[in-house]
Amino acid sequence: MAAAVFCIAACDSDLDIQTAYPFHVETMPVPLRVTQGETVEIRCSLLTEGRTDDTQYTIRWFLYDGKGTLKYNKKALKANDRYPLLTNEFRLYYTSASSDSHSFIVVIEDNHGQSEQLEFKFNNEDEEKETAEKGGQGIESRQ
Repeated sequence: MAAAVFCIAACDSDLDIQTAYPFHVETMPVPLRVTQGETVEIRCSLLTEGRTDDTQYTIRWFLYDGKGTLKYNKKALKANDRYPLLTNEFRLYYTSASSDSHSFIVVIEDNHGQSEQLEFKFNNEDEEKETAEKGGQGIESRQ
């Protein structure tokens, strides 16, 4: 009888329900160079270990080198403004507006405080030709 009372008292009636799941974003390879007026497509996949109905994802971006626009869902995004991410598979379109190199960060966040940051760096094709003519090599990097 004492064992039964102990077992009943030891049981916790509260269920441990997980509402936040880790996630990450994968992208398809993108070009390393972009010229003025050129648009680059960035294909993205949001991968989660699980998802609850109340999990909402947002996207924002910040251009810290060069000039250009980033579009999601046919809408130009304003720097550092959050926009709802509507699907797990999505495409971003970056259009260069200068002949400089371009660097920007895209941040995907959920409403549970988790985030992932993607960094994109593009060199300008004309800039790389000038560097090659002077005997140097262009830097090509992308995260």
